[in-house]
Amino acid sequence: MNFPWDAWLTNLWVTAVVVLVVMLGALGVSVLRGRQDGIDVVWGSGFGIIAITTLILSAGEGDAWRRWLITALTVVWGARLAWHIGRRNAGKPEDKRYVEIMAQTPGNPYLHAFRKIYLPQAAVMWFVSLPVQLGQYGFATSTLGVVTAVAGAVVWLVGFLFEAIGDAQLARFTADPENKGKVMDTGLWRYTRHPNYFGDAVVWWGLAILALHHAAGLIGLLSAAAMTANLAKGTGAKLLESSIGNRRPGYVDYVKRTSGFIPLPPRRGADA
Repeated sequence: MNFPWDAWLTNLWVTAVVVLVVMLGALGVSVLRGRQDGIDVVWGSGFGIIAITTLILSAGEGDAWRRWLITALTVVWGARLAWHIGRRNAGKPEDKRYVEIMAQTPGNPYLHAFRKIYLPQAAVMWFVSLPVQLGQYGFATSTLGVVTAVAGAVVWLVGFLFEAIGDAQLARFTADPENKGKVMDTGLWRYTRHPNYFGDAVVWWGLAILALHHAAGLIGLLSAAAMTANLAKGTGAKLLESSIGNRRPGYVDYVKRTSGFIPLPPRRGADA
């Protein structure tokens, strides 16, 4: 069966509206809270909302089992990430990124926040979610369907575990007062400076593979690549490391011996 382009394009318009509504709701909550970092919690949950919306819209337009599988994997990933970030940020000062953005408000602060924070994240979320939307449309032959499903689910699981374990290890480390000012360089953090970001990227490659049951799914590879580039060189690892060296002197040596993104053994002669 040919890919149902008309139905999928309609889905894109609907999810774009849904994402916009979610972001406007997040902005409204930020007004009540007086801070903008709630958007970090919405980031994970927003993908789950897109997946559920597509599940409803794609009824009869794709393999039922694949639609439910992709939705479940996306919701599980998004819910865990939202819970983790919400728990991590509870009781702490607002992320300085948002403080700096709001300090540059030229006029209406809410319009400024929408333009500089919420609208860009809405666009990125919608584009990155394309594999989730693509994967729920179109039917596959039994062989291709099984191969892409198994491969995609396995890759997703590797990424999910990497991200979840990395977050848990760092949470335990930072919760210990004796580690204040120290650098986390054990566990998964021994092999990459950002196991959580690496795992996040792998999750999206897994979802992109799940959408390869049809040639249209190749579009989703662009989304996975964009997510990986953003995590490795954009607002993820690169932004985080721009100031962390000033707060943790040992981080300079950590950078010298530890891979920046892809997990690798510590460099010889520099391992602590």
